[in-house]
Amino acid sequence: MLFRQLFDLTSFTYTYLLADETTREAVLIDPVYEQFERDRALLRELGLSLRYTLDTHVHADHVTAAWRLAHALGSRIALSKRSGAEGADLYLDDGDVLRVGAVELAVRATPGHTAGCVTYVTTNKRIAFTGDALLIRSAGRTDFQQGNAHILYRSITTQIFTLPDECLLHPAHDYGGRTVTTVGEEKRWNPRVGGEASEEDFVGYMENLGLPHPKQMDAAVPANLKCGRAEPGTFHDQPDWGPVARTFAGGPELDPLWVAEHPREVTVVDVREAAELTGDLGRIEGCIHIPLGALRQRLAEVPRDKPVVCVCRSGRRSAQACAILESAGIKDVANVAGGMIRWRALGL
Repeated sequence: MLFRQLFDLTSFTYTYLLADETTREAVLIDPVYEQFERDRALLRELGLSLRYTLDTHVHADHVTAAWRLAHALGSRIALSKRSGAEGADLYLDDGDVLRVGAVELAVRATPGHTAGCVTYVTTNKRIAFTGDALLIRSAGRTDFQQGNAHILYRSITTQIFTLPDECLLHPAHDYGGRTVTTVGEEKRWNPRVGGEASEEDFVGYMENLGLPHPKQMDAAVPANLKCGRAEPGTFHDQPDWGPVARTFAGGPELDPLWVAEHPREVTVVDVREAAELTGDLGRIEGCIHIPLGALRQRLAEVPRDKPVVCVCRSGRRSAQACAILESAGIKDVANVAGGMIRWRALGL
């Protein structure tokens, strides 16, 4: 099984990618709306087909990317039947098993943080994705969204703490830089529910947290009750001037074929050294030459009337050129994927 743990710095959310390495079919757990481009790029670069997005619950601190990914990639949306959300393709109940290739995830109902919280457990019981029910040395708050500390205590102790002690636990959030824990660790060291904590101990702790409500709650909860469905016209999967795609590294890229077919619609900036322009790879007709090392000092020479496309030998230096131009306020910019090496390989 291919596994990746991704992080959203704004909401401190972990998104998890799981995929069958043979079929290349994948699932994403708890995707974040603002990280749509990142996640789509990773799927593309790893050659994966997204089958499902799974949310562990209706989030109050970020909007899910489930609908946006379904809209762009054709994936199916799945979450708890007790979530209260509309628009999902699959509503899951305790005991259900979701299969994607050789990846199998069993559903365990773990309400208490919200009524619709679930934990996804690999069928070999080696890994569990606990959402906000059980966090690393913590637990999800119970003071809104049908939260109930008594119910959460029972969910943790009967559904999560009954897994093998060596089972790895991956939560939906962590605010201290921690990435993973185990059932055994939390049973012993969790200050809210571990050790000899009784239900009364846990409830007393949870009812006296005194935390402010999440900053994005008023916007996030209504959106997530629609599986993150966006209103028409509120987003675009790509810029309107060309089929630009963000890489997993974050840079904008264009296919060389598109650039070759639309020469009058863009300004091409070649950032190689002067000697390279007369080499075997040649140069793109009509390009402007500004070496990368001089680009910051010569920004005024870059026309602003058209989108700017940067190119170099392999696409590495020109990727940095795009970053420089974007930081200078030029929004319509993209890198020629693969640079002049790919340009010539395609016979352009």
